[in-house]
Amino acid sequence: MPSSITLLITGVSTGLLAGGASCAAVQGGLLAGAVTRRDPAQARVPTRTSPSSASSAKKRPRAASPSPARRAAATASPEPTAGNLAPVGAFLAGKLLSHTILGALLGIFGAALQPSPRAQAVLLIIAGTLMVLFALDLFGVKAVGRLVPRPPASFGRLVRRSTRTNSMATPALVGFATVLVPCGVTLSMELVAITAGSPLAGAAVMAGFVLGTAPLFAVLGYLFRRSGRALSGRLGIATGIVVLAVAAWTIGSGPQAGGWVSFSTGSSPAAVAAPAPSGGGKGAADGPVSIDASGKQTVVLTVTDFYEPTAFTAKAGVPTTLVLRGKDSGGCARAFTIPKLGVQKIVKRDGDTKVDLGTREPGTLRFSCAMGMQSGQITFQGDKA
Repeated sequence: MPSSITLLITGVSTGLLAGGASCAAVQGGLLAGAVTRRDPAQARVPTRTSPSSASSAKKRPRAASPSPARRAAATASPEPTAGNLAPVGAFLAGKLLSHTILGALLGIFGAALQPSPRAQAVLLIIAGTLMVLFALDLFGVKAVGRLVPRPPASFGRLVRRSTRTNSMATPALVGFATVLVPCGVTLSMELVAITAGSPLAGAAVMAGFVLGTAPLFAVLGYLFRRSGRALSGRLGIATGIVVLAVAAWTIGSGPQAGGWVSFSTGSSPAAVAAPAPSGGGKGAADGPVSIDASGKQTVVLTVTDFYEPTAFTAKAGVPTTLVLRGKDSGGCARAFTIPKLGVQKIVKRDGDTKVDLGTREPGTLRFSCAMGMQSGQITFQGDKA
């Protein structure tokens, strides 16, 4: 089980690198509506003057011109930065609270709900596909408009009410409700929360993810607050470009997470060594692939923030144990999977985690991290004739 601090860091880094743009594509409209306020002084501006009112206006004496002080007040500087950021902060606080609660619940029920590695891979591909649709919708492609999930009508009514009040409760409630409108990367982080296996760890990964997305949301919220929706079109196009890049990364990670392909870039594979002498000794036991005197094979994979090495050549037809040797391991590499066997392990930060591979037939056995960001393979070869 990963530590809560590790999952918090994982969530923050994912939010910073990918989650902000992805979630902004889905929740940017809610953010804009929640933090944008109408000026009460301009709430009632007549658009047309009737003849009767025009004639009565001519009969009324002309009001005295405003004093210089009043003119200065009318042209005063816009709302200070603190006032612009307050509703944005309320929105983010509500979002942080709801996602932290969700993460805790997913952690509690993780053991019962935990999907297999290949099910997670399929969800990654689906999430990436949804992100492509969101990006195309941001570009204004009408053909995908009906395919993109939309917030329910109640969200729209809540956002419209928020523009008629200066209460901080409304943007906080809208932010809290964003948990019901997840983006593609959020779905991926929810999978990580499920595999965390405890309420504290699940809450940590989701809270970290929201904190990672907070800088981009704060900037967007500030711009929406200062300029209303004037920039929304340009921001939407820029966000769509980033979301497309994240979608390509997400969809590309899916096949690796499912064990269908491996894009490992390791050097020459670590080869099986000769069996150790019956009297013991070094040599074979020191290598990444070794066979002891009893004929049992051991494959040692070093796990830091990466897998080292990423390719092995082992002997088929003998009992094999894979040793995941954590050396200050962290990040996605700790969530180790062998999709073909349904193996899911959380590697110790420092220490060995063993996986019994049984007696393998000749062929290739692929492994990866849970998000498909890193992968490798073990090639089992039979005795040459």
